[in-house]
Amino acid sequence: MPVVSLCLPTPQPAAARRRFALLALAAAVCLGLGLAPSARAQSLQELYEAARGYDATFLSARALLDSSRYRVDQVNALRLPSVGLGVSGSRSTSDTPAQSTINSTTNAVGATLSGRQSLFNRANGVTISQAQKSLEVSAADFEAAEQDLIVRVAQAYFDVLAAQDTLATTRTSKAAISEQLASAKRNFEVGTATITDTREAQARFDLATAQEIVATNDLQTKRVALDQLVGRSNVTPNQLVAPVALPATAPANIDEWVTRADEEHPLVRKARLGFEVAQLETQKAQAGHLPTVDLSASYTRGHASIRGDARAQNGSAQGFDISGANNGSAIAVTLNVPLFAGYAIQNRVKETLVLEDKARNDLEAARRGVAQGTRQAYLGVESGKAQVKALEAAESSSQLALEATQLGYKVGVRVNLDVLNAQTQLFTTKRDLAKARYDVLLGSLKLRQASGRLKPEDVAALNQLLAK
Repeated sequence: MPVVSLCLPTPQPAAARRRFALLALAAAVCLGLGLAPSARAQSLQELYEAARGYDATFLSARALLDSSRYRVDQVNALRLPSVGLGVSGSRSTSDTPAQSTINSTTNAVGATLSGRQSLFNRANGVTISQAQKSLEVSAADFEAAEQDLIVRVAQAYFDVLAAQDTLATTRTSKAAISEQLASAKRNFEVGTATITDTREAQARFDLATAQEIVATNDLQTKRVALDQLVGRSNVTPNQLVAPVALPATAPANIDEWVTRADEEHPLVRKARLGFEVAQLETQKAQAGHLPTVDLSASYTRGHASIRGDARAQNGSAQGFDISGANNGSAIAVTLNVPLFAGYAIQNRVKETLVLEDKARNDLEAARRGVAQGTRQAYLGVESGKAQVKALEAAESSSQLALEATQLGYKVGVRVNLDVLNAQTQLFTTKRDLAKARYDVLLGSLKLRQASGRLKPEDVAALNQLLAK
């Protein structure tokens, strides 16, 4: 990557130096932002939609939800009748000279239509209810995966913007240091400054060069991560609209966030459903003591023919041929009453009661964890907003301090190192301010995720803060 150098070996006119410095500063800013003339910036909403159709983790969660629906349909078959058709054909021969029939051949074909319907089976009813609860668990998992995708896309998006700002600030700082280095060299040549000023400026310039290399690599890494997440190449995020107006936190009461989290968070809802499934499992185990009633019916239609030789009374063989239809029907109601199963049912009930207690504790742990995470996220957002305000004040103060230091340097009451320190402080503050703003915006999404309220509509609302 080309590096703009403003180290001039010989003095130049002041106007020419200023024009050259302004051109270098503009080039550094453009390179720092990484904007190509033909590149089209992409919104957060657009990249989120792209990630929904590309991210493997999200697609896996969606496939799992779809499979759960089919699993419920399979379990629902327990309350429906089962019907089967059986077709058979047989041929048998016998040769028994010691009997009254010397030999015979039997051909038989038939078809049986049978059906079965459960009239009463408590365990089946509980199993169906558990399957429906499992579908709701999969829906909660999918909602959590969707919220995670929103945060991951926003994180990668703002990471690129922060890396761009860091690189732009680093290059701008380097250009300013380069101009200060050139000034120190000129002053040393004319005898108004010592070699110390030149060496101090050169050391800062070399450090700025190293920081530029690090910032450039960090930007490339962040862009690769964003490209990989959304399945596109050379993604260019939109910048924040200036002046930046951070959204207010609503509701402003932390207890309201915690209360909503206990009601809406996918992890709490999943744990609550797990507890309900455990209760149903106890009911299913207790159903082992109950009888079951089934209705069965069948209809058979067939044909059989028997040909052979029979022994007559006089001892001679006499042929015979018998054939005819073989039809029948049956209907039955079957009652099964369990009497004793070796204490298996009783021990199964005891096991499910213990597992029910475990699920109850898991639910309480999920509630506590979500409440703690929500409080931490809320405090993080509020702290971030306070930090932004402090950095905005620091930026203004640092700008005024730099201008005063530069004036003092011109009149001889400040040294070159003072100017370099003031420049470093200003550009560091600008970098930290930009990063703090991105952290607040991302923190607002994480707060909604921590409380279980994050929706795709929140991406559209955040997208309004970005340039079109």
